[in-house]
Amino acid sequence: TQDAIAPALIARVPDQLRFALLGLMLMAGLSVLDFRLLAGLHLWVFLLLLSVLVMVFYFGVEAVAGAQGWIIIGIRIQPSEVAKLLIIITLGHFLARRYRRIGHLPNILLSLLHIGIPAVLILIQPDLGMVTVLMAIWFTMIWGAGLPLRYLVTFMLILSLVGGVVLLQAVDVIEGPLEGYQVQRISTFIDPLSNEDSYFNINQALISVGSGGLLGKGYLVGTQNKGRFLRVRHTDFIFSVIAEEFGFIGSLVTLGLIGIVLLRILRGARLAVDAFGSLLCYGVAAFIFFQTVTSIGMNLALMPVTGLTLPFISSGGTSLLSTMAGIGLTQSVIARRRRVS
Repeated sequence: TQDAIAPALIARVPDQLRFALLGLMLMAGLSVLDFRLLAGLHLWVFLLLLSVLVMVFYFGVEAVAGAQGWIIIGIRIQPSEVAKLLIIITLGHFLARRYRRIGHLPNILLSLLHIGIPAVLILIQPDLGMVTVLMAIWFTMIWGAGLPLRYLVTFMLILSLVGGVVLLQAVDVIEGPLEGYQVQRISTFIDPLSNEDSYFNINQALISVGSGGLLGKGYLVGTQNKGRFLRVRHTDFIFSVIAEEFGFIGSLVTLGLIGIVLLRILRGARLAVDAFGSLLCYGVAAFIFFQTVTSIGMNLALMPVTGLTLPFISSGGTSLLSTMAGIGLTQSVIARRRRVS
């Protein structure tokens, strides 16, 4: 019934369907394309990457939820989502040329610089959530390129220590480089009662998840969703809607389907004909896995709200396009895999 959904959400359906159709076409096109052709275009891809990020500051900027990360070119596009996929291509080429030699410090620092420039441009927008996705991509791809685990663990411990200090110092330290709404989200995660409005969203999400039970209340029957207590339920808190309307079983099915996709991508990485193809698969798997974990963590109050979408499910045209394009790239790798006797 239409009264179960806010009119604003109904208006999003045609746009999301158009993006889904475009995504399917993009996925099919990339799966046919030989992924190795992209390696030869890495410089052009990197220039395109920087261009789409710089465009945010000059053309058709539209502020959404505190972030100025959208441009209007007939349809609304989020350049940071496009950049995420382009970074996987360019970083994959960079690491593939240094495959198994990535443990040298200059190579590590150059790989960090490779994602550092786009990350700074994205942070200025500001989009802290996407910056964390880029770091997850870097960690996964540099591990896939052969960085010894002890180096990776050491680096992660250093970052965790720095992040822990920042969180302990809380708002006074992080207020400078971050926008007010981002500080509010982090401070609410540290102290849920510090901001009633932010806590309301998280609390309603927890109520939604808990009230779904084993089998859920049924499609469009969820009281939190239907009563509009759950805000941004089409993006940040979409998993809470799934849990309320389809229950624990529906949530497991959702995670299981995403898990199957991830396993197929990782199999593609293992059977890839070269290091570049393998690293492409690792990069795509990294952002799908990280965004899934983060999105669910936000809904369960285990992570700060960062605005990251749940892959394949959350409303967001560019996010869907980048995910489908990523699947297309991995399909290209799988189609040209090594034959296993």
